[in-house]
Amino acid sequence: MFSDSNENEPYVFELNFKATKLVIGVFFLILTSRLWYLQIVHGEEFRMFSNQNLLKSSDIYAPRGRIYDREGRVLVENLPAFKAIITPQYTEDLDKLAKDLAPALDLEPKEIVEKVKKSRSQNGPFFPVDIKLHLTRDELFKVELIKLDHAGLDAQEFVLRYYPFAGDLAHTLGYVREISKNEIPALTKKYKNKIKFKQKDIVGKKGLEETYDLYLRGEKGQSFVVVDAKGQQRSQTSISAIGENLKNAPYKMGADIHTTIDIDLQHIAYKAFQKYERVGSLIAMSPEGEILAWVSNPSYDPNLFSKRVSPEVWSSWVNNEDRPLRNKAIQDHYAPGSTFKPIVALAALQEGIIRPQQYLHAPSTYRLGRRTWHDHTQTGQGYIEITEALERSSNVFFYKLGKDLGPDNMAKYATALGLGTTTKIPLRGEVRGHVPTRKWKKKRWGEPWQDGESLNTAIGQGHVLVTSIQLAQVYSAIANMGAVYRPRIIQKIVDPNKLVSKKVETLIEPKLIRHLSKDIDKDYYVSPENFQIVKKGLWKVVNGKKGTASRARFEKPFSVSGKTGTAQVRHFAADQIYKPCPKREKKDQHNGWFVGYGSYNDEPQITIAVLTEHSCTSAAAVPIARDVFEAYFKKYHNMRVSSNDPTS
Repeated sequence: MFSDSNENEPYVFELNFKATKLVIGVFFLILTSRLWYLQIVHGEEFRMFSNQNLLKSSDIYAPRGRIYDREGRVLVENLPAFKAIITPQYTEDLDKLAKDLAPALDLEPKEIVEKVKKSRSQNGPFFPVDIKLHLTRDELFKVELIKLDHAGLDAQEFVLRYYPFAGDLAHTLGYVREISKNEIPALTKKYKNKIKFKQKDIVGKKGLEETYDLYLRGEKGQSFVVVDAKGQQRSQTSISAIGENLKNAPYKMGADIHTTIDIDLQHIAYKAFQKYERVGSLIAMSPEGEILAWVSNPSYDPNLFSKRVSPEVWSSWVNNEDRPLRNKAIQDHYAPGSTFKPIVALAALQEGIIRPQQYLHAPSTYRLGRRTWHDHTQTGQGYIEITEALERSSNVFFYKLGKDLGPDNMAKYATALGLGTTTKIPLRGEVRGHVPTRKWKKKRWGEPWQDGESLNTAIGQGHVLVTSIQLAQVYSAIANMGAVYRPRIIQKIVDPNKLVSKKVETLIEPKLIRHLSKDIDKDYYVSPENFQIVKKGLWKVVNGKKGTASRARFEKPFSVSGKTGTAQVRHFAADQIYKPCPKREKKDQHNGWFVGYGSYNDEPQITIAVLTEHSCTSAAAVPIARDVFEAYFKKYHNMRVSSNDPTS
C-alpha cells in the first residue's frame, strides 16, 4: 500500500514546477528588460562608445606664432619635423621591436626599452613615448618600414620651434619645451582654465616665449582616424563608414609678435662681446624706450631645448661660473660706480649744493672723521667745476657733493629717473635694484645713517644697486632732458584669429612715465638748464681732452656722450685700494661700465648701457658700445667714415 506521503507527491511536484516556471519567467523578464534598456533606451549611446573604440582621436598642435624684429625679419619660426613614437598598449613584443628599431635610429635597444617602460609606469599604457625627435629622411623611411611588422610604432609629424640666430637673442626670446606633469595644474590655474593643459603640450619658457605664451600658442585642432585592434590606422575606412558624425577640427595658428629689436644691431652687439672676450650685458634703446638690442653674455642655443638638452650640456651650463642661463640685463644688479655721478650732479645743481661755475678742490684723498677716502687717481684733480668733475670722474669732488646732499636727496632724483624699481619690461625675473635712504637703513639695520655712507653712495658704491636696463632708461631720460620713458620690446601683436584679443592688431605705444624738467610742481623737478650742464659734462667724458671714454669719439655730425664707471665688487682696505686689479682673484676684480647716448646733428638717437663683469676697468665696456654706435650711425644715417678709435 502507498503511504499518505506518496499520495501528495503529484501535488508537490506541481508546486515545484510552477515555482520553476515563475523563476524562469522572472529571469527572462529581467533579461528582456535589460536588453530593452541597453538597445532601446541607451542603444545609440553604447553604439557610439563601440564605434569610438574603432576611432583614434589625435590633437593637431597649432604652430606657434612667429616672432619678428622691427623690420619684419623672422627671429623665431616653425619648421616641420618627424619623430619616432611607441604606444605601449599596442606593442606586442617590446624587446623585439627595440632590437629592430635601435640600429635604424642609432640607439641602443636597452635605451628604447627603458624609456618605454618608464613612461608606461608614469603615464599609463596609452601615452605615446617619444623615442627620437628630428628624424632624418633616411630614418623616417626606416621607421615606416619597421612599423609594418611592429604594432605600436609610428612616425609622427610635429612642428619644430626654430631660432635662426641661436644665442644672439636667447635671453630675450626664451625657448619652448614639453610641459611637465607638475606644470599642468599650475599653468591651468594660471590661465584660469582658459586652456586645459595636458601632457605633450608645448609651453614657452623664459623670455617672450613665456610672457606671451597665451598669444603665441594658438588653438589645437583634432583629427579622427579608424584603427584596428592593434591601434593601426585602417587606410581604406572612413569615419562615415561606421556611422560617425564627427569632423576633423583644424588648428588655429597663434598670434605673431613684432618686436622693437633691430637684428642688425643685435648681431653686432652680440659679436662684440665675443670679439673682445667679455662677460656681461648690453641694452641699446631708442629715446622713447624701444629696445633695439639686448645682450646677455655668455648665452646658450635655445634650439637645444627643442631636441632635449643632454646631461652633459646642461651640466656645462649650470656649472659655468659666468652663468649663461642668467639674463644679466635684468636678473642681476650691480654697483653702478661712476655712472651714478650724473644723477648726483643733477641733484646737487637742483638743490643748490653747487653752482654751475663753482670750483671745488679735488685732491687725491678726502678725510672724514678718522677715515680717509680715496680718489681713483693718486695725484688728484686740482680745482675743477662740475662738468670737469664728470669728465675726469673725480671721486673727491662727488664725495663733497654727496656729504652735503645726504642719501634722501640723492634717492629722490635717482628714483625719479628710474632706479630702485623695475622697468616693467615684459620678461620674467627682473630685479628692482636698490637706492638707499635713511629710513631704509634704520629699518633694515636698526642703525642711523652715517656720513661715510653718503660718500659711498655719491660714487655709486655701497648700497646702490642697478641693472643695465635701468641705467639705459636713466641716461635716455638725461638725453631727453628729463623725459622718462618705460622701456618696451614689443611693437605690435597680430592675432588674425582673435584668440586672445578682440583686435586683429594691437599696437604697443610709447609710455611716458614722468618728465622731470616739465613737472614743475613735483619735488623731483630739474630745470632744463641743469640738464644741459650735466649733458655738457657727459659730452666731455667722450670728447674732452681728459675724458675717460675717448675711444667712443666720433666726428661731426655724429657724437656720443656718456659716462664710464669702474665698480668695486667688494670693499678694500686702504693698503689694497691701488693694488693692480688683474692681480686679484677673478671674483674680486672690478666691473666695468659705459653708459651713453649717440646723437646725430645734436639730436639723441640711441642710448647704450654696457656692463663687463670682472673686467677691472671701464675701458673694457667702451669699445663694445662704440661698435654698436658705429653700426647704428652707418645704418640709419649712412655714416661713411669709421669712428675715431685711437687704437685702430
